[in-house]
Amino acid sequence: MTSYIIFLVFLALLFDFLNGFHDSANSIATVVSTRVLSPRLAVIWAAFFNFVAFFLFGHHVALTIGKGIIDIAIVDNHVIFGTLMGACLWNIITWYFGLPTSSSHALIGGMIGAALVKTGPQALVWQGITKTVAFIFISPVFGLILGVVFGIAVYWFFRNSAPLQVDHIFRKGQLLSAALYSLGHGGNDAQKTMGIIASLLFSAGMLGKEFEIPKWVAVACYSAIALGTMFGGWRIVKTMGQKVAKLRPMDGFCAESGAAVTLFMSSFLGVPVSTTHTITGAIMGVGSLKRLSAVRWGVAGTIIWAWILTIPCSAAIAACCYAAMRFFS
Repeated sequence: MTSYIIFLVFLALLFDFLNGFHDSANSIATVVSTRVLSPRLAVIWAAFFNFVAFFLFGHHVALTIGKGIIDIAIVDNHVIFGTLMGACLWNIITWYFGLPTSSSHALIGGMIGAALVKTGPQALVWQGITKTVAFIFISPVFGLILGVVFGIAVYWFFRNSAPLQVDHIFRKGQLLSAALYSLGHGGNDAQKTMGIIASLLFSAGMLGKEFEIPKWVAVACYSAIALGTMFGGWRIVKTMGQKVAKLRPMDGFCAESGAAVTLFMSSFLGVPVSTTHTITGAIMGVGSLKRLSAVRWGVAGTIIWAWILTIPCSAAIAACCYAAMRFFS
């Protein structure tokens, strides 16, 4: 393994760490904003279940990322470098401005940008890209619908219960829903970096003739995302937990449960969805059950614009980084 490949593996793990750092707010915003857990305990809780996902999920998403977005035959060290730089820099920019954008789509945008500069449009696997882009819209809508469904069911079931009693029940219930969401987060997002590292190793002839995910890669990626979650993206917590809609423990439980179901289904289907989009949609759905004005649609609109810009912006950064690396090498 050359020093350049070792550097790229560490850069990929850095992206995975930033993914957890950037997206930790998604996992903890509801339990922190409803004061079920302190921020410190919330990140430990989320990080633990991020890693536990290693034992529960297959590698369907990793295989999609590894060979389902760009042609694996054109992948080389510079393509991986451009991909990771595009994704990492976009994550840092959006973290600085407190925007809960998608680390997943930043990574996919990075792959597209680097591949376009190297080979052109023929390098793109349109089936995988189309499916991923479609889920930019499907996952938040599905999260919203499930959030509404869970909310209506819970409101109806506890319609005759005292508010304090319901609050007490769902303060405990949120521990379960937050754990499930963190499992879904780890199970979907850690696999994206696994796919990148595996494609790097495969292109270097280090995996043999069959594309597969080595176990050490899986363990390293789940560990990196869990550590990133431990450090937390505090700038985004306020946006997710309070600026989109004010939540009670009951609301947080419904939002996390709806988002968790969406992530579990997506991971089973091998679709690299955005955990950020999913939980935001679920929060909007639950918030709208009180009244439509309970959701701050202006903030939601800003977030949506950030979603739309993620793939083209990360692709542009990756294209520049790939071109610079090729020019100087």
